[in-house]
Amino acid sequence: MLPLLHPALPLLLGATLTFRALRRALCRLPLPAHVRTDPLRTWRWHNLLVSFAHSIVSGIWALLCLWQTPELLVEIETAWSLSGYLLVCFSAGYFIHDTVDIVVSHQARASWEYLVHHVMAMGAFFSGIFWSSFVGGGVLTLLVEVSNIFLTIRMMMKINNAQDLLLYRVNNMQVRGPWEPFYWASCSCWM
Repeated sequence: MLPLLHPALPLLLGATLTFRALRRALCRLPLPAHVRTDPLRTWRWHNLLVSFAHSIVSGIWALLCLWQTPELLVEIETAWSLSGYLLVCFSAGYFIHDTVDIVVSHQARASWEYLVHHVMAMGAFFSGIFWSSFVGGGVLTLLVEVSNIFLTIRMMMKINNAQDLLLYRVNNMQVRGPWEPFYWASCSCWM
């Protein structure tokens, strides 16, 4: 089926618009004083809040997908589940939203590595969305979002100049602990 007529397009559009609405809602929350004084930090803070929400939802969802459909762990190219498919659509919507947010906010030059990452992730996810292959690989890749929860907390604390807090140091150890196994497990799917 042609991608322009594909039934997943409303899912992608819905997920993208959901993240846009979430960003608008989060922009209404009060900002930490240190963040409020700098427009770049303000944009970054809002961007990280949306990323944090995506990491929590997709990380937990990926774990639930694997618990519900364990064959996604073994047959990463051919295994398929509705929950895994919806998760990949949801995350592709996030990456579309974040890419547009970075470009529209004139942060492309400073955030080029995120854009490269997003384009590569979307390419992999579109394989699962439009051709129903590698949905299992997409779900496994999204396991890294579990550790991104802690990484995002770390980045938010750093932007807020809270590196002296014990919570920052404890979280920093959390980032290094689970990140590597999730990262390497995710990378090995595509090799």
